[in-house]
Amino acid sequence: MKNNPYRPVAARISSISMETPIEFTIRVQGQFAITPGQFFQVSLPRIGEAPISVSSYGKDFVEFTIRAVGRLTNILQELKAGQNLFIRGPYGQGFARENFQDRDLLIVAGGSGLAPVRPLIQQAINGKLDNRSLKLIVGFKNSAGILFSSQIEEWQKMCDVCLTIDQPESGWNGNTGLVTEHIRKLEIADMKNLQAVVVGPGPMMKFSTAELRLLGLPEQQIWVSFERLMSCGIGKCGHCKIDSTYVCVDGPVFNFSQAATLID
Repeated sequence: MKNNPYRPVAARISSISMETPIEFTIRVQGQFAITPGQFFQVSLPRIGEAPISVSSYGKDFVEFTIRAVGRLTNILQELKAGQNLFIRGPYGQGFARENFQDRDLLIVAGGSGLAPVRPLIQQAINGKLDNRSLKLIVGFKNSAGILFSSQIEEWQKMCDVCLTIDQPESGWNGNTGLVTEHIRKLEIADMKNLQAVVVGPGPMMKFSTAELRLLGLPEQQIWVSFERLMSCGIGKCGHCKIDSTYVCVDGPVFNFSQAATLID
């Protein structure tokens, strides 16, 4: 009997940890061939299914960082270690390693957009990308919404990290302002050798890529990630289709030269 591509597999939960008041990370057991930037369809029977980006993975685990904003995600937050959730994937095109080899890499992430680029950051820091250098610009609405705060502190010891929140607040001694303001301040010595990754809410990506273009970075050297109505994950339902492009199959990672043409 032919395998049903829509059939998920049970994945046992190893741990659940809160990242912010409304965001949490679930680690499940399993062995998967994953490229940073790919996603899984995560579900619970009789509750629902949603596409969730991979926020970390290893030889025998995968992690999903999820915002509790609906029925499924609220119930996922209530699960405990030892219980099962159901997953299928990984799906889509991720960040191809060859695009960053021997290159300076700039990653700009806004809010929960840090989750899908976290594995790419880890690979860059651990030397698995063979990139030349790494700079991060990571922005959040406020200090309470900072994801992976302890890990960001570790990254700051190993690469150039600009962590910023939108507005000044009491007790915050770090950077303030939108990520676009910090992109504007960049001094890029070798523009031809720079590859940039931008992931976050739609408006943030729109204006961040515009700032990079104003700096003179060619659109072919910019990469973005879309997460748009990816219901089936295999290019069958058509919900994520823009013209002839299926975001769940052809993306969610796109070169900006293609992404700029994907207009509803």
